[in-house]
Amino acid sequence: MIDKKLITPAYEYLLKCSHTFNVLDARGTVGVSQRMAYLARVRRLAYGCASLYLENENHE
Repeated sequence: MIDKKLITPAYEYLLKCSHTFNVLDARGTVGVSQRMAYLARVRRLAYGCASLYLENENHE
């Protein structure tokens, strides 16, 4: 979604990923190394969404 510059669907996917991670983490089903990998992925998605949003706002 980010590569296709679709801000809203990318942000919705970010929220879905974040929620899924939080549910899994709360249940204790995520190991230490997996936890770090999931957090890195969510951070990467958030950074991509924010960058895309700012890029789009600067062009308007």
